[in-house]
Amino acid sequence: MSCPLAHLCLLTLLLPPLSSAAPISLAESISQAYSLALYMQKNTSVLLQTYLQYQGSPFSDPGFSAPELQLSSLPPATAFFKTWRTLDDGERLSLAQGAFLALTQHLQLVRDDQSDLNPGSPILLAQLGTARLRAQGLLGNMAAIMTALGLPMPPEEDTLGLVTFGASAFERKCLGYVVTREYGHWTDRAVRDLALLKAKYPA
Repeated sequence: MSCPLAHLCLLTLLLPPLSSAAPISLAESISQAYSLALYMQKNTSVLLQTYLQYQGSPFSDPGFSAPELQLSSLPPATAFFKTWRTLDDGERLSLAQGAFLALTQHLQLVRDDQSDLNPGSPILLAQLGTARLRAQGLLGNMAAIMTALGLPMPPEEDTLGLVTFGASAFERKCLGYVVTREYGHWTDRAVRDLALLKAKYPA
């Protein structure tokens, strides 16, 4: 697929309907969000592997994984199945909204860090920028669903808080690893969340 056509397809997934058109139904809003989440899911592992490749050892070592690394400013996507399955629609969507809002802010920070640490990596920088754009698009789609359901929107917050600008290169690489990993995990969870909604509100 040519680059202009790829950009057009992405914009078609992300852009909301024109105001002059009739409002889309709840089922259509859910279907749009689900399609975007599936589209995102196909690329999350590529982003993580590309990120690790550019960071050097130990990140680029075969089989690298550090599940113990977490960020207090970024909620983990993992949850006990029973707890996740018993959430109501509002709770499930609110948690996803908060997570992807945090991810958009963290992905911007990671891209800024990588512009400094790996300025000669246009592929990585482009993938980080695209991931942030897609996360913003999914946020918009989820907001449309919550509005259609009459659910309150969670307040927008500065999830990053105070940033330590003197962080070492290794610390910044660790942060980027957690962010790109959790972006994939939250996308997987969003697909499951939206699949439940899609079954509950069929077209």
